[in-house]
Amino acid sequence: MTEAFVHPYIPNTAPAVKQAMLDAVGAESVEDFYADVPEDLRLRRLLDVPAPLPAEQDLARHVKGILAANRSTEERLSFLGAGTYNHYVPAVVDEVIRRSEFLTAYAGEPYEDHGRFQALFEYQSLMAELLAMDVVNVPTYDGYQATATGLAMAGRMTGRRRVLALSDVLPEKLSKVVDYVRANLEVETVATAGGVADLDALAAALGDDVAAVWIETPSFTGAVETRLREISEAAHAAGAVVVVGTDPVGYGVLTPPAMHGADIVTGDIQSLGLHQWFGGAHAGFIAVHDDPRFVMEMPSRLFGLESTDVPGEYGFGDVAYDRTSFAHREDGKEWVGTAAALWGIAAGVYLSLMGPEGMREHGELLLARTRYAQQRLASIPGIRLGDDALHLREFTIHLDGIPARDAVAALRREGIEPGVVVDERTLLVCVTDVTSASDIDRLADALAAVVSPASDITKEQVA
Repeated sequence: MTEAFVHPYIPNTAPAVKQAMLDAVGAESVEDFYADVPEDLRLRRLLDVPAPLPAEQDLARHVKGILAANRSTEERLSFLGAGTYNHYVPAVVDEVIRRSEFLTAYAGEPYEDHGRFQALFEYQSLMAELLAMDVVNVPTYDGYQATATGLAMAGRMTGRRRVLALSDVLPEKLSKVVDYVRANLEVETVATAGGVADLDALAAALGDDVAAVWIETPSFTGAVETRLREISEAAHAAGAVVVVGTDPVGYGVLTPPAMHGADIVTGDIQSLGLHQWFGGAHAGFIAVHDDPRFVMEMPSRLFGLESTDVPGEYGFGDVAYDRTSFAHREDGKEWVGTAAALWGIAAGVYLSLMGPEGMREHGELLLARTRYAQQRLASIPGIRLGDDALHLREFTIHLDGIPARDAVAALRREGIEPGVVVDERTLLVCVTDVTSASDIDRLADALAAVVSPASDITKEQVA
């Protein structure tokens, strides 16, 4: 490829156009734009891509061939989780968000609202009820950003730099959060005990320089933190803010973190009526109490009821808009760009359809399915549970007789995705509401065959 090459799919690749753009911004070369990217992440070679296809039909055929290699969780029995979950999405959710007045609800202002602000206000209200919080934002880009923003809020409020991460955090999330806050905060991971927070380790790490105590519940391994109140009391005594990263799917049956002392609750709403879609429809939430100190640190939009000039009429619009980066631009406390308003509407439809009783039944089902899966797999010789904590939806198993990757390869040949490889001998297994007892039995039988071929353990022996 020469410098004079003009790519048919990528605009502005003509040399003269590229040079004009560089001159306009005062850059010497394109490399200047990547100065902050670490060298070990840089690709110092050309991409291995086919030659450009000039005809549209040829390009379409090529792309369809690539997509044909995909296998969705509707085609395979999947026990994959780790942040993106295969929950059932009621048909009405898709029907509502496909409406034209919602489908383009991204971040900008439409000429006519058609109820988008009210729909998002209803979503915020339903999330606030589920989380036992007062204020919930319009969705941010994803749950990673939401948790990072919660920690950044704590740093601004306390003027401190240290963050203590008490729980096992999804590695990808930890990496994103650390990168997001690294200019102002230092994240220190504290060792866990039995899958949950170690309070003795917390006490040793706390100090007057700690901005936030960060708890993930359920954690990366699905462990539910049962001593959150004690953690909150210790953190507050040290002047730190308690930030919880969570998945709201279980709070129809579990006690919300806010009722155990959490100051800021964050997470992702993918489990609430959003499809996996080969990577997930993700959107983040930030929830706080009705306290101006916290509300005014939230950088993202809030919608609320507003009165009009006509007595008795009201509408829906921004609350405290002047605190946002949309209002302050480069002078804002924190920049919030890409929003995910459409996914907020989807989650609002899902929550209104489920209702409190539906969410309670859903949470109970997840707890029961998780426990059944743990019992079935732990009954197999050569398989041990990773810990004894209470788990929701996910848990780890240790394979004594076979490397985890070999077990995955063997079960894939049978159309089963048994879980995510954590290390050489550990698998992270996930069950959801679409995972039946017979699905779990099939996984157990298949694992028994590769881990302990002589085993004749059956489900009747689990009880």
